[in-house]
Amino acid sequence: MGISLATRKKVTTLTAQYRLMAHYNRWMNERMYAACAALSDDELREDMGAYFGSILGTLNHMLVGDLLWLQRFANHPKRYAAIADHADAAPITQLDVRLHNDFSVLSRARSDLDQVIMALCREFEESDFSHPISYLDTSGDPQSRCFGPLVQHFFNHQTHHRGQMSTLLYQRGVDIGVTDLLALIPTL
Repeated sequence: MGISLATRKKVTTLTAQYRLMAHYNRWMNERMYAACAALSDDELREDMGAYFGSILGTLNHMLVGDLLWLQRFANHPKRYAAIADHADAAPITQLDVRLHNDFSVLSRARSDLDQVIMALCREFEESDFSHPISYLDTSGDPQSRCFGPLVQHFFNHQTHHRGQMSTLLYQRGVDIGVTDLLALIPTL
């Protein structure tokens, strides 16, 4: 028996896809942070030649990147309640800033931010994605882009760096297991 048109539409809306990505983001971050918790502080801080040096540096960058994009998303004309606090936050201008040097504090900040991302995605409506948003990039240059593809970039950026983290952890002898989005895609 085939999939009904109503079911296909429900699965393929951008709101449904971004909610799934928010769930995947939280699930993977929980797995990744649990794996990192098995490492010593020295192992977390050791420069491993990654873009942001260490495991701790990469985890900080992932948090910084998410905060940066949420600040930009706060410019959306809808004014999402989940990220209202980010509209007035001091702008992030460096991608390598260390927000937290303590792993347990960083872990709590990550968990809290993942809840914000989940709440944001619950506020999305299909009509939101066609709006342009304007922001300054990290060089201070003005940008204006369509919101929907920016949300896609937001989740893609997270996945990109979690791939790096998977490699860094594997080099430390830690396997975080299944990382595929497929694990969370419902069967029909």
